Amino acid sequence: MAGRLGEAMTTSALTFYGSTIGKKVAMAVSGLVVVGWLVLHMLGNVTIFAGREAVNKYAAILADNPPLLWGQRLVVLAALGTHVHAALSLLAHNANARPVAYNRRKDLATNYAALTMKYGGFTLLAYVLYHLAHLTLGVTGAPFVKGDVYNNLVLGFQNPAIAGFYVIAQCALALHLFHGIWSLTQTLGVEHPKYNALRKQVALVLTGVIVCGFLSIPLAVQAGLLQPEMEGTDVLQIATDETEEGSQP
Repeated sequence: MAGRLGEAMTTSALTFYGSTIGKKVAMAVSGLVVVGWLVLHMLGNVTIFAGREAVNKYAAILADNPPLLWGQRLVVLAALGTHVHAALSLLAHNANARPVAYNRRKDLATNYAALTMKYGGFTLLAYVLYHLAHLTLGVTGAPFVKGDVYNNLVLGFQNPAIAGFYVIAQCALALHLFHGIWSLTQTLGVEHPKYNALRKQVALVLTGVIVCGFLSIPLAVQAGLLQPEMEGTDVLQIATDETEEGSQP
Protein backbone atom coordinates (compact mmCIF):
# COMPACT_ATOMS: atom_id res chain seq x y z
CA MET A 1 0.00 0.00 0.00
CA ALA A 2 2.77 2.42 0.95
CA GLY A 3 4.61 1.61 -2.27
CA ARG A 4 1.54 2.28 -4.40
CA LEU A 5 0.88 5.53 -2.55
CA GLY A 6 4.47 6.63 -3.16
CA GLU A 7 4.20 5.77 -6.85
CA ALA A 8 0.93 7.67 -7.13
CA MET A 9 2.42 10.73 -5.44
CA THR A 10 5.49 10.60 -7.70
CA THR A 11 3.30 10.29 -10.79
CA SER A 12 1.13 13.20 -9.67
CA ALA A 13 4.19 15.37 -8.99
CA LEU A 14 5.69 14.58 -12.41
CA THR A 15 2.36 15.24 -14.11
CA PHE A 16 2.04 18.58 -12.33
CA TYR A 17 5.64 19.54 -13.22
CA GLY A 18 4.93 18.63 -16.83
CA SER A 19 2.32 21.39 -17.03
CA THR A 20 3.09 25.04 -17.64
CA ILE A 21 1.81 26.11 -14.23
CA GLY A 22 3.80 23.30 -12.63
CA LYS A 23 7.03 24.57 -14.16
CA LYS A 24 6.22 28.12 -13.08
CA VAL A 25 5.64 26.96 -9.51
CA ALA A 26 8.89 24.95 -9.63
CA MET A 27 10.73 28.05 -10.84
CA ALA A 28 9.19 30.13 -8.07
CA VAL A 29 9.97 27.69 -5.24
CA SER A 30 13.50 26.95 -6.48
CA GLY A 31 14.08 30.68 -6.98
CA LEU A 32 12.98 31.33 -3.41
CA VAL A 33 15.51 28.77 -2.16
CA VAL A 34 18.28 30.43 -4.19
CA VAL A 35 17.34 33.90 -2.93
CA GLY A 36 17.54 32.68 0.66
CA TRP A 37 20.93 31.10 -0.01
CA LEU A 38 22.19 34.30 -1.66
CA VAL A 39 21.29 36.29 1.45
CA LEU A 40 23.21 33.88 3.68
CA HIS A 41 26.16 33.70 1.27
CA MET A 42 26.36 37.49 1.02
CA LEU A 43 26.26 37.88 4.81
CA GLY A 44 29.10 35.39 5.11
CA ASN A 45 31.15 37.13 2.42
CA VAL A 46 30.91 40.60 3.92
CA THR A 47 32.57 39.34 7.10
CA ILE A 48 35.70 40.06 5.06
CA PHE A 49 35.38 43.66 6.27
CA ALA A 50 35.94 42.37 9.81
CA GLY A 51 39.35 41.13 8.73
CA ARG A 52 41.12 38.03 7.56
CA GLU A 53 40.52 36.02 10.71
CA ALA A 54 36.76 36.61 10.66
CA VAL A 55 36.07 35.57 7.06
CA ASN A 56 38.49 32.64 7.20
CA LYS A 57 36.82 31.43 10.40
CA TYR A 58 33.43 31.60 8.69
CA ALA A 59 34.80 29.52 5.80
CA ALA A 60 36.45 27.07 8.20
CA ILE A 61 33.15 26.45 10.00
CA LEU A 62 31.69 25.23 6.71
CA ALA A 63 34.80 23.32 5.63
CA ASP A 64 35.06 21.53 9.00
CA ASN A 65 31.41 20.50 8.90
CA PRO A 66 30.94 18.35 5.75
CA PRO A 67 27.24 17.59 6.36
CA LEU A 68 26.49 21.32 6.58
CA LEU A 69 28.74 22.20 3.64
CA TRP A 70 27.53 19.50 1.28
CA GLY A 71 23.97 19.69 2.53
CA GLN A 72 23.63 23.32 1.50
CA ARG A 73 25.56 22.67 -1.72
CA LEU A 74 23.23 19.85 -2.75
CA VAL A 75 20.12 21.86 -1.88
CA VAL A 76 21.34 24.85 -3.90
CA LEU A 77 22.46 22.62 -6.78
CA ALA A 78 19.05 20.94 -6.89
CA ALA A 79 17.30 24.32 -6.76
CA LEU A 80 19.50 25.74 -9.53
CA GLY A 81 19.03 22.63 -11.67
CA THR A 82 15.27 22.77 -11.26
CA HIS A 83 15.23 26.51 -11.94
CA VAL A 84 17.28 26.24 -15.13
CA HIS A 85 15.39 23.21 -16.44
CA ALA A 86 12.00 24.79 -15.82
CA ALA A 87 13.12 28.06 -17.41
CA LEU A 88 14.46 26.35 -20.54
CA SER A 89 11.33 24.21 -20.79
CA LEU A 90 9.10 27.28 -20.61
CA LEU A 91 11.20 29.07 -23.22
CA ALA A 92 10.89 26.09 -25.54
CA HIS A 93 7.14 25.89 -24.90
CA ASN A 94 6.68 29.60 -25.68
CA ALA A 95 8.75 29.27 -28.85
CA ASN A 96 6.70 26.29 -30.04
CA ALA A 97 3.45 28.06 -29.21
CA ARG A 98 4.38 30.87 -31.60
CA PRO A 99 6.87 29.57 -34.20
CA VAL A 100 6.38 32.73 -36.28
CA ALA A 101 7.41 35.94 -34.56
CA TYR A 102 5.14 38.97 -34.32
CA ASN A 103 5.51 41.41 -37.22
CA ARG A 104 5.34 44.22 -34.70
CA ARG A 105 5.59 43.75 -30.96
CA LYS A 106 5.07 46.27 -28.23
CA ASP A 107 5.65 45.18 -24.63
CA LEU A 108 3.33 47.12 -22.37
CA ALA A 109 3.57 45.29 -19.05
CA THR A 110 7.03 43.78 -19.56
CA ASN A 111 9.89 45.83 -18.15
CA TYR A 112 13.54 45.81 -19.11
CA ALA A 113 14.41 43.26 -16.43
CA ALA A 114 11.85 40.80 -17.83
CA LEU A 115 13.21 41.23 -21.36
CA THR A 116 16.74 40.40 -20.21
CA MET A 117 15.88 37.42 -17.98
CA LYS A 118 16.91 34.90 -20.64
CA TYR A 119 20.27 36.48 -21.45
CA GLY A 120 20.94 37.44 -17.84
CA GLY A 121 20.35 33.82 -16.86
CA PHE A 122 23.09 32.60 -19.19
CA THR A 123 25.43 35.31 -17.89
CA LEU A 124 24.76 34.19 -14.32
CA LEU A 125 25.40 30.56 -15.24
CA ALA A 126 28.78 31.53 -16.66
CA TYR A 127 29.46 33.56 -13.50
CA VAL A 128 28.61 30.64 -11.19
CA LEU A 129 30.97 28.32 -13.10
CA TYR A 130 33.78 30.88 -13.02
CA HIS A 131 33.14 31.66 -9.36
CA LEU A 132 33.54 27.98 -8.46
CA ALA A 133 36.70 27.71 -10.55
CA HIS A 134 38.10 30.88 -8.99
CA LEU A 135 37.37 30.55 -5.28
CA THR A 136 36.54 26.87 -4.74
CA LEU A 137 38.88 25.05 -7.10
CA GLY A 138 41.52 27.77 -7.55
CA VAL A 139 42.15 26.93 -11.21
CA THR A 140 41.74 30.34 -12.87
CA GLY A 141 45.36 31.45 -12.52
CA ALA A 142 44.59 33.96 -9.75
CA PRO A 143 46.65 33.57 -6.52
CA PHE A 144 45.04 30.87 -4.42
CA VAL A 145 45.75 29.28 -1.05
CA LYS A 146 43.26 26.68 0.16
CA GLY A 147 41.40 27.90 3.23
CA ASP A 148 42.62 31.50 2.96
CA VAL A 149 39.39 33.03 1.68
CA TYR A 150 40.45 36.57 2.61
CA ASN A 151 43.59 36.67 0.47
CA ASN A 152 42.02 34.64 -2.32
CA LEU A 153 39.33 37.29 -2.63
CA VAL A 154 41.59 40.31 -2.26
CA LEU A 155 44.38 39.09 -4.52
CA GLY A 156 41.86 37.92 -7.12
CA PHE A 157 39.92 41.18 -7.15
CA GLN A 158 43.11 43.20 -7.48
CA ASN A 159 43.02 42.03 -11.09
CA PRO A 160 40.78 44.60 -12.86
CA ALA A 161 39.55 42.01 -15.37
CA ILE A 162 38.36 39.63 -12.64
CA ALA A 163 36.81 42.45 -10.63
CA GLY A 164 35.13 43.82 -13.76
CA PHE A 165 33.63 40.45 -14.62
CA TYR A 166 32.19 40.16 -11.12
CA VAL A 167 30.68 43.66 -11.38
CA ILE A 168 29.04 42.79 -14.72
CA ALA A 169 27.71 39.55 -13.24
CA GLN A 170 26.21 41.44 -10.29
CA CYS A 171 24.45 43.83 -12.66
CA ALA A 172 22.91 40.80 -14.39
CA LEU A 173 22.03 39.38 -10.97
CA ALA A 174 20.28 42.64 -10.02
CA LEU A 175 18.00 42.50 -13.06
CA HIS A 176 17.35 38.80 -12.62
CA LEU A 177 16.65 39.08 -8.90
CA PHE A 178 14.32 42.04 -9.13
CA HIS A 179 12.11 40.51 -11.78
CA GLY A 180 12.46 37.04 -10.25
CA ILE A 181 11.35 38.10 -6.76
CA TRP A 182 8.44 40.04 -8.26
CA SER A 183 7.41 37.07 -10.41
CA LEU A 184 7.77 34.35 -7.79
CA THR A 185 5.53 36.21 -5.35
CA GLN A 186 2.95 36.48 -8.11
CA THR A 187 3.24 32.78 -8.98
CA LEU A 188 2.90 31.79 -5.33
CA GLY A 189 -0.32 33.79 -5.02
CA VAL A 190 0.88 37.01 -3.38
CA GLU A 191 -0.80 39.31 -5.89
CA HIS A 192 -3.37 41.96 -5.11
CA PRO A 193 -3.66 45.63 -6.09
CA LYS A 194 -3.44 46.44 -2.40
CA TYR A 195 -0.04 44.72 -2.03
CA ASN A 196 1.56 45.11 -5.48
CA ALA A 197 3.37 48.31 -4.52
CA LEU A 198 4.75 46.58 -1.44
CA ARG A 199 5.85 43.59 -3.56
CA LYS A 200 7.81 45.94 -5.78
CA GLN A 201 9.43 47.65 -2.80
CA VAL A 202 10.39 44.30 -1.28
CA ALA A 203 11.89 43.16 -4.59
CA LEU A 204 13.88 46.41 -4.90
CA VAL A 205 15.16 46.42 -1.32
CA LEU A 206 16.07 42.74 -1.23
CA THR A 207 17.81 42.97 -4.59
CA GLY A 208 19.68 46.09 -3.52
CA VAL A 209 20.89 44.55 -0.26
CA ILE A 210 22.11 41.33 -1.90
CA VAL A 211 23.79 42.95 -4.91
CA CYS A 212 25.37 45.82 -2.96
CA GLY A 213 26.73 43.32 -0.46
CA PHE A 214 28.41 41.28 -3.18
CA LEU A 215 29.58 44.37 -5.10
CA SER A 216 31.12 45.95 -2.01
CA ILE A 217 34.01 43.45 -1.99
CA PRO A 218 35.52 43.86 -5.50
CA LEU A 219 34.89 47.62 -5.36
CA ALA A 220 36.57 47.90 -1.95
CA VAL A 221 39.57 45.95 -3.22
CA GLN A 222 39.88 48.12 -6.33
CA ALA A 223 39.60 51.23 -4.15
CA GLY A 224 42.40 49.95 -1.93
CA LEU A 225 40.19 49.66 1.15
CA LEU A 226 40.95 45.94 1.41
CA GLN A 227 44.59 44.91 1.24
CA PRO A 228 46.29 41.49 1.35
CA GLU A 229 47.21 40.26 4.82
CA MET A 230 49.90 37.68 4.29
CA GLU A 231 52.55 36.03 6.38
CA GLY A 232 55.79 34.63 5.04
CA THR A 233 54.31 31.13 4.63
CA ASP A 234 51.43 32.53 2.60
CA VAL A 235 53.77 34.31 0.20
CA LEU A 236 55.85 31.14 -0.16
CA GLN A 237 52.75 29.02 -0.83
CA ILE A 238 51.44 31.39 -3.51
CA ALA A 239 54.85 31.64 -5.14
CA THR A 240 55.12 27.83 -5.17
CA ASP A 241 51.64 27.44 -6.69
CA GLU A 242 52.39 30.01 -9.41
CA THR A 243 55.75 28.32 -10.19
CA GLU A 244 54.05 24.91 -10.49
CA GLU A 245 51.38 26.34 -12.80
CA GLY A 246 54.04 28.04 -14.94
CA SER A 247 56.01 24.80 -15.29
CA GLN A 248 53.05 22.82 -16.56
CA PRO A 249 53.02 22.18 -20.34
